[in-house]
Amino acid sequence: MAELAAPAVGDWDFPRGTGSIELMTRFAADRGLAADRLLAATTLSPDLLADPAVQVDARQELAVVRALAGLDGSDAAALDLGRRYRVTTFGIFGFACISSPTLRDAMLFALRYFDLSFAFCIPHVVVGDDRLTLELDDSRVPADVARFLVLRDLAAIFTVMRDLLPEIALDDLSFRHESSTPDPYLATFGVLPRFGAGACRATLDPALLTRPLPQANDQTVALCAAQCEALVARKRQRSGISQQVRERLVRLGGVDAGMDEIARRLTLSTRTLRRRLTEAGTSYRALVDEVRQALAEELLDLGVLSVEDVACRLGYAEASSFIYAFKRWTGMTPAAFARRFRAARQAPPGR
Repeated sequence: MAELAAPAVGDWDFPRGTGSIELMTRFAADRGLAADRLLAATTLSPDLLADPAVQVDARQELAVVRALAGLDGSDAAALDLGRRYRVTTFGIFGFACISSPTLRDAMLFALRYFDLSFAFCIPHVVVGDDRLTLELDDSRVPADVARFLVLRDLAAIFTVMRDLLPEIALDDLSFRHESSTPDPYLATFGVLPRFGAGACRATLDPALLTRPLPQANDQTVALCAAQCEALVARKRQRSGISQQVRERLVRLGGVDAGMDEIARRLTLSTRTLRRRLTEAGTSYRALVDEVRQALAEELLDLGVLSVEDVACRLGYAEASSFIYAFKRWTGMTPAAFARRFRAARQAPPGR
């Protein structure tokens, strides 16, 4: 058995278009959920969301996923959401896949330009003599939304595969988690999964790889491929701005050196940095908060520093300002957070 091709990226932290966020807000509204809470969880404005040319930081979409799961995080909701992602949802990337000669060509294209998708779980496609295996790696996905995103992403992948080749069917399906409600899975995938397995894995007949796709068109796929190449080249050239700011803030220990100083270290003007962060759907202040929260949680988890010491290390003049910020980030005080982690470490295994 051999991997068909490695995905273009190995992590979910790549910029995306706004199409998935827009789809999730419509999904929430259709289900009578508080759709306005989804966008409120981000720094995005409705005008920015409406611009199809905008690329947003992956954490903005993750915030929307987290808000949606908070409203309805059921397996049925995640699977229903995944079925909303059709081949046309992905724009020129989707048209390139559906115009490919065979399913193998479409899969190779999707893996090559995977950072034009909206997925968080990374797919690995392995081909053997008697089976084609698709496994989703969610090891880097935040634990609180991992199950929701595994179900959303696999349902979306399978829905798109059926758009490409309507007669496609799964031979076997397994998930790591347990479930007592298999009906939504059967409705989505056409098979009853095995739960409590070692991985999220779907298997198909490898003969499907050479099946001609009904909408194959060599001229269309060539045109789409050229546009995808240009899109991904621009995206990869500019995609690192949020991460570059995070890295420099981490090097400073979360201390806010000021936007002017970070821009100088990136050899950018402050105005350019602000514009590029806006284009990525985030802001300097949001990134400072994000880095400070992550570092604060790590320091508190160590259990050797006082709240005052952590506040000082993160550049707060007063512990009270840090406590206020931490409660805004997590909904609890730093002391309560530290107690929770100590209790979790001391709990007997299996509890």
